[in-house]
Amino acid sequence: MKQFIKSQPHWAVAIMAIVVVGLYWFLWAEERYVSRATVVLESPQIAQPEMDFSSILTGTSGSSDLLLLREHLLSVDMLKRIQEELDFRDHYSEHGDLFARLLDAEAPIEELHKYYLRRVEVEMDEYAGVLNIRVEGYTPDFAHAMASLLLEAGEAHMNEMGRRLAEEQVRFLEGQLERLDDRLDEARAELLAYQNKHGLVSPTSTVESINQVVATLEGELARLQAQRNALASFQSEQSSEMRRVQSEITAMREQIDLQRDRLAQATGNSLNRISAEYQTLELRAMFAQETYSSALGALESTRLEAARKLKQVSVLQSPLYPEYATSPDRLYNASVFAIVTIFLAFIASMLVLIIRDHRD
Repeated sequence: MKQFIKSQPHWAVAIMAIVVVGLYWFLWAEERYVSRATVVLESPQIAQPEMDFSSILTGTSGSSDLLLLREHLLSVDMLKRIQEELDFRDHYSEHGDLFARLLDAEAPIEELHKYYLRRVEVEMDEYAGVLNIRVEGYTPDFAHAMASLLLEAGEAHMNEMGRRLAEEQVRFLEGQLERLDDRLDEARAELLAYQNKHGLVSPTSTVESINQVVATLEGELARLQAQRNALASFQSEQSSEMRRVQSEITAMREQIDLQRDRLAQATGNSLNRISAEYQTLELRAMFAQETYSSALGALESTRLEAARKLKQVSVLQSPLYPEYATSPDRLYNASVFAIVTIFLAFIASMLVLIIRDHRD
């Protein structure tokens, strides 16, 4: 034995390390209970309104939501909540062997979080779209309680995120709606005041009516002129019939000029000026009304979106209450260590042989 140790010290060290590590895993390492759960995020299926205001709504869905949930479950905030409700420090500092326990019960939060990540695993299955949660504890009660708390806190966190975003959007749209309501009232008041000032309900309709009157008068004027030309062929200008027709033509022209003056004047409140100003005010009122209607639709759409943003953590596999310890995997850990150690010892042996050959 002494000769073997002297001639093959690396193999002696390897065998001794394998024996020591094997004794640790099979005799000393304390058992840990594992609670597993599988969850998926679901949203309520609410029909969207016909109007599409998705351009003003942003958010995350699908795998992004699962990634957000995973990061929260592994966050320091999650660790702090577990510490408050389950006393994470006390459990992992009082149980476990020297190499597996939390050595310092008063460790800073950074070191405690590193230890937390050794005992909690949250893996995302991108193909199935689910999260697999694995929690190790030194008692089945603690492992099960910790896994259940992770599910409860994760669902509450996702709902809080969706609710806060939806409330901010609704609050913003409600503020815009109040501003647009004031603008609509102001536009309507200006339109009514303008109508009352000029005594016209619709200057545009009045202009159209006057145009029709002028067209009718011009037609009648043309008829009178034709009648006068016909009378001139056999009557003198001083005849009573010619005088009557000429008087009607003169009156008709004066009436046409009067109606045209109502429509357009270089100065004063002509109907074309009044109509143009009225159309501007009417367009402003229509635009304010359409904008207000769009804001109402957007507000209703956002409220529906708020309900859709509520995420329910649907449990595919409820947190398992472990009946026996499944961690650590003693045989696997000891075997892997032995294989790696033998491989390193073999490399060391080859190096020793190469060095001896060069010396010779």
